[in-house]
Amino acid sequence: MKTKVSPPSKIGVSPSASFDERYAAALSHHLAKGTKASLLIAHQLGCDAVTADIQTLDLARVHDRAIARIAENKRSGKKSAEHDKRAGFFFSEAIRPGESMHPVAVESRRVRDEQIVALRTRTLELLLSNRELKKEIVQRKVAEEALRKSELEQKLLLAQSRQMQEQLRYLSHQILLEQEEQRREISRELHDEIAQILAGINVHLAALKAESMGNTKGLSRKITNTQKLVEKSVKIVHRFACQLRPTVLDDLGIIPALNTYMKDFTKRTGILIHFRAFSGVEQLNATKRTVLFRVAQAALANVAQHSKATLVRISIKKLPDMVAMEIHDDGKSFEVERVLSAKMNEHLGLIGMRERVEMVGGSFRVESLPGKGTTICAEIPSRDSRKQRLAIRKKASVLV
Repeated sequence: MKTKVSPPSKIGVSPSASFDERYAAALSHHLAKGTKASLLIAHQLGCDAVTADIQTLDLARVHDRAIARIAENKRSGKKSAEHDKRAGFFFSEAIRPGESMHPVAVESRRVRDEQIVALRTRTLELLLSNRELKKEIVQRKVAEEALRKSELEQKLLLAQSRQMQEQLRYLSHQILLEQEEQRREISRELHDEIAQILAGINVHLAALKAESMGNTKGLSRKITNTQKLVEKSVKIVHRFACQLRPTVLDDLGIIPALNTYMKDFTKRTGILIHFRAFSGVEQLNATKRTVLFRVAQAALANVAQHSKATLVRISIKKLPDMVAMEIHDDGKSFEVERVLSAKMNEHLGLIGMRERVEMVGGSFRVESLPGKGTTICAEIPSRDSRKQRLAIRKKASVLV
């Protein structure tokens, strides 16, 4: 839509009047009325100036001359200030067409348009990048959630695995305790029942022998042979009972039990044993004394079977809040870690020793070096701590 501009005749000037006259008339009209229509006339005069090749500086001179003509009519200060403001608006509108046609203005517009296009392009790129970023954030959140769930599952599996290990360890300890109790009962039964019965048989045979002295020498010889067999059976049963669990361990203590066992061991194998112990070890409870005895028994069994040693040194000594038993032999060495970690472990004695010691809250270690033999060390607490008692109760509650 085109804007209608008031013709020069309506602002009191002839169409054939000069540019100065038309400009002065239009400015006077604007100062008097101050309408938007008069500003449109100023714009039209600016377009006429561009057509007439009137530069901005020349147009400013035309404006000054028009102001000078109008200055004849004096106004109050307030009125004059208002007119100056209106005159400025009029002149700004008149020079706008010329400025828009100026090369600098044209270049500025071109640069501005290029910047606008670049800005729009960049805005579009940022919008697309933002969308991709949002997708990536969603994907990362999904991955993080999956990772978090995986970590929780792994922690749960690890906790279950540890719980199962604790259960297996507890069961292992219980099996050892049950095995020890069964051995105790079998030993008592062999010693108190079978041995007594065999001894009774021997007494009866002796009486029979005495009664048959007047009869035949053949019967006496048979009875004598039977007595020897019975005596041999008694010795075998006695040795069997001692191997299961020596009664002297319960009746007299660990030191006499070890002395008896080591004496028989040296007699059977020819391996010398040097033994030292402090008397306070007898203050340990029955379970801990049994652990030390079984560790020594298993260690000597390994020495006889594998090490080819000639001398074994066993010592039981007191440490702060601990009792330590050390068993050293001068035999051949072996790879400790490989033996203890092997899945198909042939040296079950080492595993059993470690389990027994750990069952009572102790620590177990084995050192074996070429040319220096093997050393087994078992350390157990001299007293049961409250923490250990609670741990045993906790293991029992897990199995219930």
